[in-house]
Amino acid sequence: MRPLRVSENIVPVSDFKAKAADWLRRLGESSEPVVITQNGKAAGVLLSPAAYDELTERFRFMRAVEQGLADVEAGRVTPHEEVVEEMRRRFGGADDE
Repeated sequence: MRPLRVSENIVPVSDFKAKAADWLRRLGESSEPVVITQNGKAAGVLLSPAAYDELTERFRFMRAVEQGLADVEAGRVTPHEEVVEEMRRRFGGADDE
């Protein structure tokens, strides 16, 4: 997702409503977020589907990392050697080369 350009990507809701199709076309071409204001304050942010997908994927990844770190701190881990042994027991496999 590209950075927000204040001079180009902030639009009052009345202007957005009047030119919604143009804003959506522009969004699809640039993938830059659009901040929609109401009464001079940010009221919402419009993202392209690709930018939204990227944002949610990054969020899911960060949550998984946080969960992993919490697991380590709580001692909910299994030593590498035990995992390798279990995989060999379940699936067979050659000895280390």
